[in-house]
Amino acid sequence: MSNSPAKVLLNPPFRAEHVGSLIRPKPLFDKRCELEKVKCSLEDLKEAESDAVKHVVELQRSLGIKSITDGEVKKASFYDGVFEKLDGMVFMPARPINEFKRYLPHIAMLYAAGVPSDATFYCNGKIKRTKPFYVEEFKAIKSIVPPEEVKNIKINMCPPSWWHHRHGSDLAYDLNVYKNDDEFFDDLGVAYRAEFRELYELGCRNIQLDDPTFAFFCYEPTVSGMREAGVDPEKLLDTYIRSINVCTQGRPSDLRVGLHMCRGNYKGLHFCEGGYDPIAEKVFVGLDVDTLYLEFDDERSGSFDPLKYIPLNKMVVLGLVTSKNPKLERMDDLKRRVDEAATAMSTDNPLRSKVTALNQLCISPQCGFASVWQGNPITEEEEKKKLALIVETAKQIWSDLG
Repeated sequence: MSNSPAKVLLNPPFRAEHVGSLIRPKPLFDKRCELEKVKCSLEDLKEAESDAVKHVVELQRSLGIKSITDGEVKKASFYDGVFEKLDGMVFMPARPINEFKRYLPHIAMLYAAGVPSDATFYCNGKIKRTKPFYVEEFKAIKSIVPPEEVKNIKINMCPPSWWHHRHGSDLAYDLNVYKNDDEFFDDLGVAYRAEFRELYELGCRNIQLDDPTFAFFCYEPTVSGMREAGVDPEKLLDTYIRSINVCTQGRPSDLRVGLHMCRGNYKGLHFCEGGYDPIAEKVFVGLDVDTLYLEFDDERSGSFDPLKYIPLNKMVVLGLVTSKNPKLERMDDLKRRVDEAATAMSTDNPLRSKVTALNQLCISPQCGFASVWQGNPITEEEEKKKLALIVETAKQIWSDLG
């Protein structure tokens, strides 16, 4: 594989990728602990956050990672930064648990624990973007990296469906405001497109939506629970595909948008399992994105067979290295699995040779290292070893990183 005629990737995604979030540097972690104990304010975090951004940017650049993020160090959770800034969305610190969909694994855990309520957002008015989501975060990274690397900066966003999936079409929004999901997601699409446009004008060419919702449709207990609750899984899946597409439609041809299909990543825990087989043809083809970040780090991820549905115009980032624990993978195993993925993509497909398939692939960890600020049970040094392994493996597989 090392002698394969690899296509040089001058723009994202690159052969050696990472999903986005990184272990918080200790000074910021300690400050977050103080915030939890009400010993400081959010304002007090800012200096530690700025220092942390500089630290993680240098960490990535020193390892040879080209898609530079801020490690999402300014967020408490991966979904922060969008809905709290939208007109028409209101924060509910304690919404009754019976207004959440029990068929979702993470909600079922709350029911099982006897939790009476949970924090959420609710749409009580017309959605409008009056504040930027991540413009300031982009500017901060832009001020650190060399000008020629600005186009590689990656901004992570939660999906438009994040709060909707918790409450469904009946409880996510005021039915006097929006009559149906299409109206609701159309206005969210306008807001996301405005954010994309402003980021693009500042030089951003790399955006990633981190979306756990699609994996639920691969998990049979959740799908069965939907049906028992009177929810049509296929119709809801179509709704969530559309919710992405109204955000990405009309984007400039040089703005690369990726989508990460997450199976859950809370302090190293996952919420669902199952291969992509039930959704692959509809989702891989139907999503209007340039890159799919897919998780293949263990047996619960299923086989590579669904990759046969990847269109010729999409890239796939194989999440082969786990971010959930410190055990370091073997390079030979990673190289073998990339070869298996390319075989799965090209078998019985006269339009795609194995070399073509290989040129559609990149590698990364299966998820971020810290979807919440506490992070996964892994140290920064262990994180660095995993990222360095990905970079070196990519160099050996694809000649353009030689």
